Amino acid sequence: METDELLINMGPVHPSTHGVLRFKLIMDGEIIRDCKVVMGYLHRGTEKLAEMKTYLQFIPYTDRLDYIAAMPNNYAYVRAVEELAGIEAPLRAEYIRVLTMELNRITNHLVFMGSLLLDLGASTPIMYGFREREKALQLYEMLCGARMTFSYMRVGGVREDLPEGFIPRLNEFIKDMEMRIVDYEQLINDNEIFLLRMKNIGVISAEEAINYGMTGPSLRGSGVNYDIRKLEPYSIYPDLDFKACVRKECDSYARYLVRIDEMKESLHILKQIADTIPAGEIITTQKYGIAPVTGAPTSVMPYFPRIFTPPEGEVYTRIEAPKGELGFYVVSDGTTKPYRVKIRSPSFCNLVAIPKMVVGLKIPDLIAAFGTIDVVLGDVDR
Repeated sequence: METDELLINMGPVHPSTHGVLRFKLIMDGEIIRDCKVVMGYLHRGTEKLAEMKTYLQFIPYTDRLDYIAAMPNNYAYVRAVEELAGIEAPLRAEYIRVLTMELNRITNHLVFMGSLLLDLGASTPIMYGFREREKALQLYEMLCGARMTFSYMRVGGVREDLPEGFIPRLNEFIKDMEMRIVDYEQLINDNEIFLLRMKNIGVISAEEAINYGMTGPSLRGSGVNYDIRKLEPYSIYPDLDFKACVRKECDSYARYLVRIDEMKESLHILKQIADTIPAGEIITTQKYGIAPVTGAPTSVMPYFPRIFTPPEGEVYTRIEAPKGELGFYVVSDGTTKPYRVKIRSPSFCNLVAIPKMVVGLKIPDLIAAFGTIDVVLGDVDR
């Protein structure tokens, strides 16, 4: 029987597109013959706003890029500014930074797991994922008073030191989370319906993934051992014992397993930090010769100037964010505001590979494949 191809719009307000994303699907019956991704519904001009703010004022805007994992966005930006200005953060500050980022990697993957399973029709895992995420958010609230958008990183260090009792609470979270991951694996990994929905669905080879510019767990699920924490080590990562999580099956199931493996590695990193975090300052003052106030109470911390002028120049720095490579290109013209800021967001680059992954499949397969890419639309549209 001959059939006509039909154009179907999926989104931009479809619950399984995780925000305002639109797929234009050319359907031959139930089979996807072509897929076009339409972005831009959430565009806020973040990069242009950066040119109108001082270097410190722009930090809260970075929180709103990937609001599921805001700490790495804070860090990637301040690290670029530090490299531009020749500033080095104290060792204790770097330990705290990595602690907060790895904790955010876990919360990111918990949301990924829960929302993926919810898209596939299972309502229980998202309740479990948010249960553990709540405990992590309480740690953030204890640290800086915020739960999702932190504005915690500062050029030269961090805003607040670890409060009393934080490390014991962190150790409790680590111990509990290790048991919870075992529960997730028993509940999900060998579930017959889950395997049918995920295995050999959304397949993309290593070569194709590289050509599309994919990074992070989505790339490592295609067998490419590409983790910036290992390839271009930054902060204290060279001193930590962990491995890059890679799977070679190249399908949706492999991308899911990479995130489960990464949560285990992040817990391993958090253990090391909790056991070895050094004492010391949390923000540098050496660059500008600012000393603590003589005779001031011990609660008065050294500070970094809110408005400063880095030298003229340009820099591009990148980190391994939970969703992939996050890069900031910053240009200074010697004033108090950046001349140009360009963001290389992982969600945007991973999303463009979706059409390659879903042609020849059905719409439920598109939902499964898209869910394993783990995009946030604020990170895509900027």
